[in-house]
Amino acid sequence: MTVASSSPPSRLPLDGVTEARTKQRTRRAGARAGQGGDGRLAAVFIAPALLGFLVFLLWPTLRGIYLSFTRFNLLTPAEWVGLDNYVRMVHDPIFWDSLTVTVEYVLINIGVQTVSALAIAVLLQRLTQSAVLRGIVLTPYLMSNVVAGIVWLWILDTQLGIGNEIIAGLGLDRIPFLADETWAIPTIALINVWRHVGYTALLLFAGLQAIPNDMYEAAKVDGASEWRMFWRITMPLLRPVLAVVLIMTVIGSFQVFDTVAVATQGGPANATNVLQYYIYGSAFGRFQFGYASAMSVALLVVLSAITILQYRLTRAGQSDLG
Repeated sequence: MTVASSSPPSRLPLDGVTEARTKQRTRRAGARAGQGGDGRLAAVFIAPALLGFLVFLLWPTLRGIYLSFTRFNLLTPAEWVGLDNYVRMVHDPIFWDSLTVTVEYVLINIGVQTVSALAIAVLLQRLTQSAVLRGIVLTPYLMSNVVAGIVWLWILDTQLGIGNEIIAGLGLDRIPFLADETWAIPTIALINVWRHVGYTALLLFAGLQAIPNDMYEAAKVDGASEWRMFWRITMPLLRPVLAVVLIMTVIGSFQVFDTVAVATQGGPANATNVLQYYIYGSAFGRFQFGYASAMSVALLVVLSAITILQYRLTRAGQSDLG
């Protein structure tokens, strides 16, 4: 009896599956290798900024927080005193006076700068988008705070300044802008408004560029005026950018120092003794680094609270653009 021999089943389908799986594993390994290479390249680019952050921001902040609990004058080792510096700060009338002067400066600076920058940005967007005009608007910002302070100190000098010469030429009494307790802080605030308003305006101008022109054209068809379009279209859609700009300018305003140091040195009669200048005087004038660190930490807490409050109230992380 003859038994029919059967041929072995073909292995081609299994070979195809195996080959497909091998190619898939190879692609995955290549993708992982590519991701690893991108990660290493990203780390190389981030490293300089990260090193600067650690050395010039994080470490000084942690060191300052530690020193705020010590008595330290550079000549002797830091002596731990617990909360003594903070208790002294709470009972220090000069600290509270400096904080009041700083808040006054911030209110004037932020109010005038924001309104002026918004007006300039809207005019640049609605009337002209000339790069030359944008460069002219930004020019004062290219000048350092120290140079701006010196220039305006000369211009506003009571006896020889060209500003007071013009006032006297108009038959008015000369104004001691930087030598009078009433005029000093508003003058310092307006000097810094003059320097920073162009930069703030360009930030707002960039935000305006993100608003579609179709909305303005549709509003014009409906007969809306420029004023109505500003309040119904521009302001709601510009809100996230305006909120971020306000947070940045408030933080910068609380840290005012250069203009005061150059123009008034905290005078007259502590009328411009802003908090940063008082901290500087305590640290490098009286070598009370522990107390100065405590005031710096207090300023950090105040700025953090204000930033969080501003962020929540202005809904800076949300946009009305659909």
